[in-house]
Amino acid sequence: AATGRMELSCGVGGSAAAPPGPGPPHHPPAAAPAPPMEGEEYESLPSGASLGTHMMAGAVAGIMEHTVMYPVDSVKTRMQSLQPDPKAQYRSVYEALKKIVLTEGFWRPLRGINVTMLGAGPAHAMYFACYEKMKKSLSDTLQHGGNSHLANGVAGSVATLLHDAVMNPAEVVKQRMQMFNSPYKSVLACIRTVQKMEGFGAFYRSYTTQLTMNVPFQAIHFITYEFMQEQINPHREYNPRSHIVSGAVAGAVAAAATTPLDVCKTLLNTQENTALSSVNISGHLSGMVNAFKTVYQLGGISGYFRGVQARVIYQMPSTAIAWSVYEFFKYFLTKHKLEKRT
Repeated sequence: AATGRMELSCGVGGSAAAPPGPGPPHHPPAAAPAPPMEGEEYESLPSGASLGTHMMAGAVAGIMEHTVMYPVDSVKTRMQSLQPDPKAQYRSVYEALKKIVLTEGFWRPLRGINVTMLGAGPAHAMYFACYEKMKKSLSDTLQHGGNSHLANGVAGSVATLLHDAVMNPAEVVKQRMQMFNSPYKSVLACIRTVQKMEGFGAFYRSYTTQLTMNVPFQAIHFITYEFMQEQINPHREYNPRSHIVSGAVAGAVAAAATTPLDVCKTLLNTQENTALSSVNISGHLSGMVNAFKTVYQLGGISGYFRGVQARVIYQMPSTAIAWSVYEFFKYFLTKHKLEKRT
């Protein structure tokens, strides 16, 4: 499942975010079933886990991933600003959070969290439903029920298209709410204003960038997670500590590597007026290539790595949470169903 997808974003930071939420772990062919009373082997369970189980586990993991570290995501968005207001220049994540709380109010770092929660649940549920269904049917076709890496890759890519289609508008609204001196009073006011002033297309202006970022993000993320699992959990049992450590390392590596794409996505989502007018761009910036050029014009090579510290600090716990919550719920729900059956 080297190319399978793992979230958040959404991101995530997916960021939503990052990417967006965790992808199901690599499952070797099911071992011979143990007597039902012993609870069966964990690794042989997911093959029998229902679509509903994956959707439920995915939705909970997605919401947890995007909300627990949300204040750091707010800082990341601001630190990626290419021409920040003098009052919104920060040296570190801690300094930024302290300054935002002291000057703008205690709840300010949580601004826009509601739209993220609304998007993350359905986006992750759809992602897992699509991933599991496609992975199973493609594996049956390609390897007669075995574990096909090609099937995992294709299923992960299609699931990413679906996930990002739901999360992208939520991400646009969220990032605009997070910016310093954001003019929008509420999530609804932001949606109405953007729709009226920039049209429906504004909600999908960064969609291709998001996908361009998420495919390498998920590939790096998943390969790193699998590698770490091989090192510290070779038997692939349900082991919370191994899922947390592997998830954190995978999230950090993938987040750092894809920061340049995230900076471009933030610029496309927020359409920073001061930054765009300083390089004589009138109207709206669109397209991945234009975003890349503009970031270079405004900040040079270092511009591509704005907010990298915040992105890594956000992504490490987020992906650790996402994996451990997803693994726990999958284990718990499947075990519960087995107990009911026996």
